[in-house]
Amino acid sequence: MQIREALLTDIPQMSTVRLAVKENALSNPALVTEQDYVDFLSQRGKGWVCEENGQLIGFAIGDLEKHNVWALFVLPGYEGQGIGRELLITLLDWYYGETRETIWLSTAADTRAAQFYRSFGFTETGKMPNGELKFELTADDWGV
Repeated sequence: MQIREALLTDIPQMSTVRLAVKENALSNPALVTEQDYVDFLSQRGKGWVCEENGQLIGFAIGDLEKHNVWALFVLPGYEGQGIGRELLITLLDWYYGETRETIWLSTAADTRAAQFYRSFGFTETGKMPNGELKFELTADDWGV
């Protein structure tokens, strides 16, 4: 498995991964457009992908404008292998190399994802309007 910076040409495969997940599945796939990926990768932040044998199996994107983890997804058949962990470490190391602003994310309650973020030191800080839990991680919590 290899982690590398995401390219615009990775967007179709990132979208495939995003639409394949079981937890935090998009209720309406039209809510996340190709242009959203382009904006986050080229203007608002940066992303990384994990590949195995030429297949994209996970990705993460950080947003410097709104200071959040915009995306972190792994194909269902590859969950539990440390891919999400490596992607998140890469994202957070980059993010806190750029800013000391607290980073946040949201995810559905009572999910493996919520437990995963807690294990990273993210603190639950409330609920989003859509009912998802909001988590935050400070630069100090990340150790920078």
